[in-house]
Amino acid sequence: MADVAIPVSAPAGHADQALAGPSGPRPRKVISRRNIILYGTLFVVAVYYLLPLYVMIVTSLKGMPEIRLGNIFSPPVEITFQPWVKAWAEACTGLNCEGLSRGFWNSVRITVPSVVLSIAIASVNGYALANWRFKGADVFFTILIFGAFIPYQVMLYPIVIMLREIGLYGGLYGLIIVHCIFGMPILTLLFRNYFTSLPEELFKAARVDGAGFWGIYFKIMLPMSLPIFVVAVILQVTGIWNDFLFGVVYTRPDYYPMTVQLNNIVNSVQGVKEYNVNMAATLLTGLVPLIVYFISGKLFVRGIAAGAVKG
Repeated sequence: MADVAIPVSAPAGHADQALAGPSGPRPRKVISRRNIILYGTLFVVAVYYLLPLYVMIVTSLKGMPEIRLGNIFSPPVEITFQPWVKAWAEACTGLNCEGLSRGFWNSVRITVPSVVLSIAIASVNGYALANWRFKGADVFFTILIFGAFIPYQVMLYPIVIMLREIGLYGGLYGLIIVHCIFGMPILTLLFRNYFTSLPEELFKAARVDGAGFWGIYFKIMLPMSLPIFVVAVILQVTGIWNDFLFGVVYTRPDYYPMTVQLNNIVNSVQGVKEYNVNMAATLLTGLVPLIVYFISGKLFVRGIAAGAVKG
């Protein structure tokens, strides 16, 4: 007797799906009007910001005879690093012909203690405002936020008088104090928002276990706060290193930071205008904040996002 194949009926749901065809969202086209507009806009913005950087780099690698030909967009025919050497160690500002080297070390001596002190104090302030309710906390926080929006120019002369009275005007220590004071409001706000976003149960459990103010800060809060510390470091390093106004107002020529030295080199009226040296000096001045940002860019985004959860 021949075998007879008995058809097996599929479940009703699968049969309906087979009849209805494929389900789910329709795949988007790679080339569409939306993508063209989006990527076209991003490309234009990228070119807008990268083109000046490209001009600075290629100009800094050219000799003056090639620069005088006038084509600023052409790559260098013969690459030379002499403009970089001169910008670092030989460019003159008045009677001083040490280039940017002295300004660089002055900026390091200003930036490192200013960043460490301002972040240390602001992190404790933010931790106290987020987790320890004390009398006058709201008033203190309001004053800090108000201070973040006061124009720097309004406070220049009063701070000059204060620093002169305590004997710190014209030196590095006075400028370090100024940077710590003006960085305090925004840093305190960042740390306060970040600590508020952390689970409150950790703080309460530590209190039940008998941990005090500093014990909770060092053993619980700090290990969980790397992203916001990276944000604070990037903001402070960038702001302090790129500062010109405070550096020229609160220090003497021997203690001028790198940005003031750059301004003096670029605006020097002695001799021929050396555009390649000026471009090299500008790039050297901006290297430090760029390196700091590129090394820790991902943590910067994480910290900003976490610190903006609660206000």
